[in-house]
Amino acid sequence: MKIPQEFDAIRPWEPEDLPEVFDRLLANEQFKQVLAYLYPQVPFEMIAKKLKACKTNLEFQFAFAYDFVKGLLAKVAKGYEMDCTAIDSSKCYTFISNHRDIVLDSAILDVLLVDNKFTTTCEIAIGDNLLSLPWVKDLVRVNKAFIVERALSMRQMLMSSKRLSDYMHFAVKEKNENIWIAQREGRAKDSNDRTQKSILQMMSMGGEGSIIERLMQLHLVPLSISYEYDPCDYLKAKEFQQKRDNAEWKKGPTDDLVSMQTGIFGFKGHVHYHAAPCLDGYLAQMDPETPKQDIYNKVATYIDKQIHANYMLYPGNYVALDLLEETSAHADKYTEAEKATFEQYIAGQLQKIDLPNKDEAFLRERMLTMYANPVRNYLLSKD
Repeated sequence: MKIPQEFDAIRPWEPEDLPEVFDRLLANEQFKQVLAYLYPQVPFEMIAKKLKACKTNLEFQFAFAYDFVKGLLAKVAKGYEMDCTAIDSSKCYTFISNHRDIVLDSAILDVLLVDNKFTTTCEIAIGDNLLSLPWVKDLVRVNKAFIVERALSMRQMLMSSKRLSDYMHFAVKEKNENIWIAQREGRAKDSNDRTQKSILQMMSMGGEGSIIERLMQLHLVPLSISYEYDPCDYLKAKEFQQKRDNAEWKKGPTDDLVSMQTGIFGFKGHVHYHAAPCLDGYLAQMDPETPKQDIYNKVATYIDKQIHANYMLYPGNYVALDLLEETSAHADKYTEAEKATFEQYIAGQLQKIDLPNKDEAFLRERMLTMYANPVRNYLLSKD
């Protein structure tokens, strides 16, 4: 397939790019160290041979990524599944989801799509702020990621958003790919998941016809991701205190790497993905005369409601809400043993936070809020 040249800087690597990219990766010392860490028993030459035998991105995912994520989940999760009964596995969609884990949100989705007999995995929207190392950028593009450029001037941002949108439309319509994109830039640190209008505005820059028609051409599916435990909860709480105590505080270069590592290898408990029905039907019945900003507001609110309504809520979520509100309003959702287990978990996570002026009460409140907010939003979605 001929891919327009305008997408070269942001698109995933295509099959014809792979031999050169594999050579680059295999010559990189840091990449070699990562391979040695992940596959301590396997000779480098065997991995290189297996890598070079991959002729497409999907073959790479089956040869490396699929088994890696499956093996990881066997260690760090109690169970995982996806309810995708509301959509058709023979079609392609743009999954727009809440965002908990930098790496695994989309990686687990890929595994679940394969396990649920979808025709392919996802192309993944990833911010270039996470791709400062050239070999990491190469690797994610082999793994079907396309790049969202950040930290641009206003004029550059407009041009970049238009190209990104054009690429997404091209990927769905011409390449018959699924897409995964987070509902907002960065993770919702307090788990209060809300769709940014700007994401929808970007999406409607590509395609043809009215705004409603352009959004329909992407076949949007709201996706709820529910982890029983968020391994990065204590890092997020720490960040809240750092920002509270110092308005100028900014994340350092290693902070995202620590979050990635903690998120990948930390214990998640049970993991549930839930796909709502595709938005095409909802969009089709919208009044075409609806003012532009109203369309974005209504669609964002509708996506939020779908995501919130499809959370899987765990005993800990209800315990957190009751502890915060000093009530036992949801005591029917958990046992005393489950409450004790969750409180013990929170205490253990709090101990991991190393700050010179550690504000235990504030940090605990922040962590409980992360687990309580999904319940609050779920309950509101049912009104």
